[in-house]
Amino acid sequence: MSSNNSNQDNFIRFALEAKVLSFGEFKTKAGRLSPYFFNAGEFNDGARLSALGRYYSKALQESKLQFDMLYGPAYKGITLAAATAIALADDGINVPYAYNRKEAKDHGEGGVLVGAPVKGRVVIIDDVISAGTSVRESVDLIRKAGAEPAAVLIALDRMERSGNAVDIGDKSAVQALEQEFGLPVISIANLAGLMSFLTASSDTQLTNYLPAVKAYREKYGI
Repeated sequence: MSSNNSNQDNFIRFALEAKVLSFGEFKTKAGRLSPYFFNAGEFNDGARLSALGRYYSKALQESKLQFDMLYGPAYKGITLAAATAIALADDGINVPYAYNRKEAKDHGEGGVLVGAPVKGRVVIIDDVISAGTSVRESVDLIRKAGAEPAAVLIALDRMERSGNAVDIGDKSAVQALEQEFGLPVISIANLAGLMSFLTASSDTQLTNYLPAVKAYREKYGI
């Protein structure tokens, strides 16, 4: 098993324990009935956030991508970029990070960008990519600052076609972004890894969900 797979398996186990990843029947924003749900808002204490930062840091280092700094789109991406920057520094890789504020500030330093000056090759950190709106806004802000978006780093790639329950697109939100901006998307885990994890699990409660996940992937997967 490659180190990448072990990072992914450990992350899935961690997400299940933290109840960030759950199985059942969930209605997605697109109106699809999904057999699993990933809610990064549940990484809501110090220990979980610290662990999450280490998983992001490891996925980024294993990608061998060249980068100069991190960027977190408001609001969720702010803590994710900060946690990843701390984890990277713990591994001896000290890089600056920045984020945006949703509302322009007219006093103090002004502007929408906060943190280190945005320059060089920038990694955008988010939880998942559903519509890709925050990534598009981030790419725009980073380019306007004169820097170059280098990659998008996410926790989970759902590997499913865009659209809704009826209108199914021909590529996923991740693929669409990769094509639109020529940006690699690095994920800690993805749907294929989740299925391998379920298949290999000795927990019958978990393996019971495999048929539903398989059916979902056959219907909406890429």
